[in-house]
Amino acid sequence: MAATENTLRLHLGIAEQGKILALKGKHQDALEHYREALRLAVSSKAPEVFFRHYTQCVMESLELSGELDSVLRYCEEAEQHYQRLASPLPLVSRDRADNLQRRGCILLRQGHVEQAMTSFELALQLAQENALPLARELTGWSKRGLTVGSRQLNEAQQRHQYFIVRKALVDPAHAIPLPPERLQRARAATPF
Repeated sequence: MAATENTLRLHLGIAEQGKILALKGKHQDALEHYREALRLAVSSKAPEVFFRHYTQCVMESLELSGELDSVLRYCEEAEQHYQRLASPLPLVSRDRADNLQRRGCILLRQGHVEQAMTSFELALQLAQENALPLARELTGWSKRGLTVGSRQLNEAQQRHQYFIVRKALVDPAHAIPLPPERLQRARAATPF
C-alpha cells in the first residue's frame, strides 16, 4: 500500500507534535510520538526520507534525555549498515558522516575521547567541503590539547545547529497529538 496523502499528513503531524514536546523537554512523550510516526511511515511505505528524519528525531530525544547507550547502539548499527551498503551516492555518504558525528558526540560525552576523535575524523573524510562544522571544531580543539567538557560540547552543538528539532523549524499548526489508544500502542510497539 503506497503512502496516501492522509497517511502522510498524519505521520508528519504526529512527528511535529513530538517535536513540540521535545522542545518542552518532554522527551519520553516526544519519543512516543516519533515512534508512532515511524510505524505509520513504514507501514504505509512512505519514502525513506521520513524514516531517516524520524529516526534522527528519536536519537536526539534519546541523547537529550541521557540515553547515551541507546543512541550509541543505534549509531553502531547504522555504521554497520552503511559499510555493508557501500553506496557511492553523496546522500548516503552525508548520512553516514552525520551518523559518525553523532557517534563521536556520544563517545565524547561518555569520556571516550580517542574513539570520539576517530569517529569525527572519519565523518570529516566522508563529508563534503565545509560540512560538519561541529566535528571540525571539536577535532581542532582536541588537536590543540584542549579538553571538551559537557558544557563546551553543549554550547558547540547549539552553535552549529547539531539538533534538527529547533523551534524555528517546528510548525504547531500541523501538529497532531496522539489519541490515547495510539499513545498506548506506541509505548508498547518500538524497542527504542
